Amino acid sequence: MAERVLMKGNEALAEAAIAAGCRLFFGYPITPQNEVVAHMSKRMPQVDGLCLQAESEVAAINMVLGASATGKRVMTSSSSPGISLKGEGISYIAGSDVPCVIINIQRGGPGLGGIQPSQADYFQATKATGHGDFRILVYAPSTIQEMVDYTIKAFDKADEYRMPVMILADGMLGQMMEPVSLSASSASPVQKDWALTGHNHKRPQNIVNSLFLQAAILEEKVQERYKKYDQIKETEAAAECINTDDAELTIVAYGASARVATSAMNLAREEGLKVGLIRPITLWPFPSKIIQEQAKKTKRFMVVEMSMGQMVEDVRLALEGSKPIDFYGRTGGIVPTPAEVLAKIKEVMGGAK
Repeated sequence: MAERVLMKGNEALAEAAIAAGCRLFFGYPITPQNEVVAHMSKRMPQVDGLCLQAESEVAAINMVLGASATGKRVMTSSSSPGISLKGEGISYIAGSDVPCVIINIQRGGPGLGGIQPSQADYFQATKATGHGDFRILVYAPSTIQEMVDYTIKAFDKADEYRMPVMILADGMLGQMMEPVSLSASSASPVQKDWALTGHNHKRPQNIVNSLFLQAAILEEKVQERYKKYDQIKETEAAAECINTDDAELTIVAYGASARVATSAMNLAREEGLKVGLIRPITLWPFPSKIIQEQAKKTKRFMVVEMSMGQMVEDVRLALEGSKPIDFYGRTGGIVPTPAEVLAKIKEVMGGAK
């Protein structure tokens, strides 16, 4: 068995990035993700890498664009308001078809909000990371080990699809500590024939660019990208299903909320209530087909989230009105308790027909 080390979430994902071959990190401090920057500043010189604290989040994401264009594995991290500032650069990266990994350790908002855990950046991550027609692949880990595993996977998928990939976590996962194994290794590097590495007149010149002034050419580029996105929807959507075979009520929750919902589900099961859980692992692509299959077996759904119910919209779209949906959430940085979720379960199932 691989050696397990007790690590904080932010530090674990930073170490995972290094294990995945990331040697360039550009960031800017903001709570509750500061340990990512601090850990990278210590570790990158030890592995012949570079950690640069940029003058702003805007500068950091544009450094990511430039570094990624050379074919290197590169990462940035921030927390909610900082990701907003990176939005323009993320759009440029998507429009340039270059890979990178983006970490968002969410905090409460809107505005400056607070530094407590939140999941209120769901819309931002899955629907409006930046301007224009594009998508990013979004992973939602729920344990520190998954922070490691999906950070490594994020680099592989970013290279495979030439697109930004986000790890969407929150202050709770970023700050908590659990034993992790760092033995997982990244896939073999993808051949990056498109990268700006110098051609020495031995091959055609590569161009990395997101500016296409002729509308027909830009439309063609976007349509090509969406063919890739359709492939990603078919192959990359993922979720964990727990106690779903006989569930009369199916909870849908991701990340830290899924941990709370799992405890509530177990308490409900002890009281004889048939409750199951679907935990989306990819938020985009959303695991709609898994939700649809579960709708054939369950009576109703309940979304648990640390927001005002942003994921409810994707669950509703997946169900297309086939089953009722209830919601329980806390916002502003408050983490719901298993007792609160259990009380909502009893309320919902008491009124179920």
